Amino acid sequence: MHAISDATRDTVDGVLAYARRRALWKDVPLDGPVSPEELAARASGSITADGIGAERATALFADVLAPTTLSIDHPGYLAFIPCAPSKAAIAFDLVVSASAIYGGSWLEGAGAVFAENEVLTWLAGEFGLPEGAGGVFVQGGTVGNLSALVAARDVARRRNREDVRADPPRWLIVCSSEAHSSIAAAAAVMDVDVVPVPVGADGRLYGDGVAAALAAHGDAVFAVVATGGTTNFGIVDDIASVAAAAKERDVWLHIDGAYGLAAMLIDRMRPAFAGVELADSVIVDPHKWLFAPFDACALIYRDPEQGRAAHTQRAEYLDTLTERPDWNPSDLAVQLTRRPRGLPLWYSLAVHGTEQYRAAVDHGIRLAREIADEIARRDGLSLVREPQLSVVVFRRDGWSLADYEAWSARLLADQRAFVVPSSHAGEPVLRFAIVNPLTTFELLAGILDTLA
Repeated sequence: MHAISDATRDTVDGVLAYARRRALWKDVPLDGPVSPEELAARASGSITADGIGAERATALFADVLAPTTLSIDHPGYLAFIPCAPSKAAIAFDLVVSASAIYGGSWLEGAGAVFAENEVLTWLAGEFGLPEGAGGVFVQGGTVGNLSALVAARDVARRRNREDVRADPPRWLIVCSSEAHSSIAAAAAVMDVDVVPVPVGADGRLYGDGVAAALAAHGDAVFAVVATGGTTNFGIVDDIASVAAAAKERDVWLHIDGAYGLAAMLIDRMRPAFAGVELADSVIVDPHKWLFAPFDACALIYRDPEQGRAAHTQRAEYLDTLTERPDWNPSDLAVQLTRRPRGLPLWYSLAVHGTEQYRAAVDHGIRLAREIADEIARRDGLSLVREPQLSVVVFRRDGWSLADYEAWSARLLADQRAFVVPSSHAGEPVLRFAIVNPLTTFELLAGILDTLA
């Protein structure tokens, strides 16, 4: 398996040829799932004592398995939050795997860590964080939020030790009632509780609600979480007032910007994110709106030493790493083994420059506004809320959840688009999540036509 032979050359050549075809496919098929029974009938038996060979294995993936997976980079993939990696990022992801780099320590991966840190430093600057801010790329927003909150609790615990003060019976996180599900998931893993604060009529979390929660629960609160772009609506909390409330009581402020924080690359959008510069930690997912492949979340600390104090793993075999003054990414999150998942983004940024990234993000914001205006003009359709970023939520008047689901299934079966129902306040709704720069007004308007 590891020797350089004619067989391994053929294997590598075949895989690279398929990857090239897929990366440069102009009309990517949307594809879609099939039943477990159908896949079992068509794809079972690939794992054998002697192997089926590279040619058959590649063909099985290309002809049977891949067509039953949705193409997340299709311009008509508008559900959840899409992934639309640049061609440069896709290509370099192959290089990352081929280079056999361990990205957990400076000793073993200095060049890769340096390149990742170039990106993290640029992002920190865009978010208004001070010089010296930095962090690590982790698997996704859930791991990023969990890692940040673990660091926040560690800071609170250390403060109690210094002040000779007992920890509370239960630690608490204050966040919006509309916060991403990963906050509750992180709290469950940490065995802490969440205090959900009701949002305003506009769906935003405000500082007065946070201040009331902090006053009610006192020193049991170790972190306040604000959202920089909700998944369902793309709503940005009133971060400035939330930050003021958190800072008044000296509580860690974390910004979950997994989807929306990329909008800060656009000058006219920055006022909506006022207060991010006061955060103790932030996350943003490059595999969402920064055009990197799965999976990558940038976790950035205002003071990386606080992340390091919480996460550095200690063991005799790690002494050679932890006793050095090096920048070891694995010291900054709940992970030890890690691939340098920030390198595809670094390469794409290096190739294209930051201005192309700004233009690509701006495309989604402008297109959301255009299609929202179109929805408002059409009889039988209405907006649930005006878009703030690149998510547009709307309804087909008179339709039930069953109507939406049947329509969604037809749309996918016709290979036009992937749009699934969501809900708001108990009402079934539809939403376009616009991330892909190849998504056009004409494509979206054509989808609306099918709702007539």
